[in-house]
Amino acid sequence: MPGIDECLLEAMRLPGARGAALVDWTSGLALGTVGESPGGDHETTAAEAAELARLAAEHGAFAAAEDPDGELPPVEDLIVSNRDSYHLLRFVDTSFDSSVFLHLWLTRAEGNLALARIRLGEMAERLVLG
Repeated sequence: MPGIDECLLEAMRLPGARGAALVDWTSGLALGTVGESPGGDHETTAAEAAELARLAAEHGAFAAAEDPDGELPPVEDLIVSNRDSYHLLRFVDTSFDSSVFLHLWLTRAEGNLALARIRLGEMAERLVLG
């Protein structure tokens, strides 16, 4: 079971990967980063991505219809696309409060969004935090 660094390095092996991070969406802090950052600063990118994740996670319109215990992350993943890249935010189910997500930045020309979504989901399931 991989830790943060191993998981992020595995994410960087995906086609088109430019950068990856594990972010706490409640605080906006990056728990780990690798590669490039869209704005050149990993901490700023983490804080901005956390704003988007928090918006999706805290609003019922985006939550799954069935999770009566509220034990799972409220959203599975978010995809933001622009002219030249994709940002994939994958929420991670944890034993404490599920307030972290993996952020993968892919170039649009080389990246495969479907493959990245599948692989990031697999990584999130295997990730060991703590």
